[in-house]
Amino acid sequence: MNDVELEKSQVLFGSDPTENIVAAVLAGRFIRLFLRTGRKVVFRDDPFHPFMLLEAPDLIADFGRPVSFRTLSGPGEYRIQAVFQDWGDCMAARDFLSRRTGKTPSAPDAPYLFLSDPVHQHLLVTGKTLFKGMDFGQLRRLALDIETDCSEGFEFSNPEREDDRILSIAVMDSDGYQEVLSGHSMGEGPMLERLGEIIRERDPDVLEGHNIFRFDLEYLRVRAARSGARLSWGRDGSEPKVRESRFTIAERSIDYPRYDIYGRHVIDTYFLAQIHDIGARDMESYGLKSVAAHFGLSAPERVYLDRSNIREAFENDPETLRRYNLDDVRETLALSGLLSPSYFLQTRIFPYSYQNCIIRGAATRINSLFIREYLRQGVAVPRAPGGNGGFEGGYTDVFSHGVVGPVIHCDVASLYPSLILSHGVSPARDSLGLFLPLLSRLRDFRLAAKRKMREATDPGAMEHFSALQQTFKVLINSFYGYLGSPLHNFSDPEAAALTARLGRDTIMAMIAWLQEQNARPVEIDTDGVYFMPPFGVDSPESEVAFVARLSETLPAGIDVEADGRYRSMFSYKSKNYALLGFDGSVQVKGSALKSRGMERYLRDFMRAVICCLLKGESAGINDVYEEYGRRLRDHQFQISWLAKTETLGESPATYRQKVAKGRRNRSAAYELAGRSDHEYRAGDQVSYYVTGSGKRVVSYENCKLVSSYDPARPDVNLEFYLDRLAQAREKFSSFVERENSLFS
Repeated sequence: MNDVELEKSQVLFGSDPTENIVAAVLAGRFIRLFLRTGRKVVFRDDPFHPFMLLEAPDLIADFGRPVSFRTLSGPGEYRIQAVFQDWGDCMAARDFLSRRTGKTPSAPDAPYLFLSDPVHQHLLVTGKTLFKGMDFGQLRRLALDIETDCSEGFEFSNPEREDDRILSIAVMDSDGYQEVLSGHSMGEGPMLERLGEIIRERDPDVLEGHNIFRFDLEYLRVRAARSGARLSWGRDGSEPKVRESRFTIAERSIDYPRYDIYGRHVIDTYFLAQIHDIGARDMESYGLKSVAAHFGLSAPERVYLDRSNIREAFENDPETLRRYNLDDVRETLALSGLLSPSYFLQTRIFPYSYQNCIIRGAATRINSLFIREYLRQGVAVPRAPGGNGGFEGGYTDVFSHGVVGPVIHCDVASLYPSLILSHGVSPARDSLGLFLPLLSRLRDFRLAAKRKMREATDPGAMEHFSALQQTFKVLINSFYGYLGSPLHNFSDPEAAALTARLGRDTIMAMIAWLQEQNARPVEIDTDGVYFMPPFGVDSPESEVAFVARLSETLPAGIDVEADGRYRSMFSYKSKNYALLGFDGSVQVKGSALKSRGMERYLRDFMRAVICCLLKGESAGINDVYEEYGRRLRDHQFQISWLAKTETLGESPATYRQKVAKGRRNRSAAYELAGRSDHEYRAGDQVSYYVTGSGKRVVSYENCKLVSSYDPARPDVNLEFYLDRLAQAREKFSSFVERENSLFS
């Protein structure tokens, strides 16, 4: 691709080239755009024409309010664009159609399409997007974090209790400004008023925090109401608007109070960390300190305080509390700087606000590109196919169990997108034929961004193009998932099934070639193969050459790359394995071997056992087992190592209803959440340990929150935890030499 500006593609970036839009909000019959000019922000009002898409104009006959119609061409079912005078009329039309048709707006077979976000609608029909012409460094970001008191006898601070006041508020912005507001020098009301002054003075485009929605903002709102302070944070002086919302990450749902601040965005790094972990699944916890340490963002002099020691530090060592509070916002700002640039760049592409671009799924974002271009060209939009979208997925298999080596991993670069392009797979309902050119353009843009990244000499430019190419990579790999998602307008599960079959055929052809060359396949993980190389392929250079020969056997456009070499591999079961690098590093993959739902002492024990196996030292497993048993009996493990941490997949109220109706079993985490003074929501985590006696104890009847553990009077159920250790050891029994008496 020639050196052209990446944002020239109207299909990708929208048809309107307006730059420096940092926010957009509904303002009566207008959408107010906030535009950055240097350090100042000015606003401009665009006329707003809200719309709905209908299968036929008579659906809205007798509506009783002004409406105009635009007829769209083409075979799509939604061939009428109904345009209303204002957002109130559009909302009324939604309710009218829901009653008339008996179909809610979310019903897949509804004869109308309603988009519930007015800013999204405006960006769709105008072709505008936020942040055009801007770099991430130009975005003004301000992180905040609060420290609070907790009344005696309670585990969690609660803003509804009078004494559970705010002790300090730390803020830090992307320009280096920092300030800590302390309860020592001002009352709670003045602290909150000063926070508002800081926000108005610094005028950030984005407010950031870690778990800011479910803790900091909620706490500030409730305490402001108690003190009579106003949270005048909006760019028009308004207070935040709050509504209950739900955010879905893979199989996990999080209930949270959504905050909308006029003219600004709110970014929660707690959400960003969980999104990032979908693929890697290697984070111990989503708490700020743990995530910052995971990414190497913690400063050597970082201050750590236990939650139970916050009040004592406030009263006796306020300087330590001040530093601790500042370290929290410093890490939050750094974490956002690491994880959010991709979404900043995506906001330049997709017709969503920055805040919404993060919480929308990849398939939803891709769908918006199609709708935007179809409306621009005046073409009818198809109705989503509906159904469950079920079809056979990628090919996975395990050929060897136990320890093998050496092992090479080869990977098909962007397998499904490559197959889609090389075989011309496209959704049947895409009458404009956008799918393949869009995917091809994205791939070209990624290659161009990678080239610019390599050529860049300025660190800022290098970082920008690195984030850009990574963003395009994510989008490219989302196209297959979009095809298989039956809830989007241009998806095609049959095309997705064809792509999956082509993927299986490709991997099986690779396996056949490897076996012909006397290589020994070990495991297949959808788009790559672990294999033991044949005799003579025993150096990095010969391994790369061998994989290149494999790549040459595949059709044009399908490229196989050598992705890693390892001294040994422990193959446990499909998608659960461990790798020993030639540098001595160990990687453990799969929930059966390192699930976060497993107690930490078991994860640590299993890793030690796996290391013994990988290094051919299985005789040492018995010593490891005896050591962990001794540490349990002598109470040498911190309680956090014995705790089980569970994420609530539904609210405690829903849990109680299901238990009462016999629709689910009781759970220790939910039982403890129900008894706590803290109000738990879906998505919250509960850490607990098992008490009582006997290895077959019923956990939900014998459990306590970790926060209630007293190390002076340990009450952990040793029989239970020793039995769990024995069960973990037994997992590896079949992989140890039979003559080893350990498992006899």
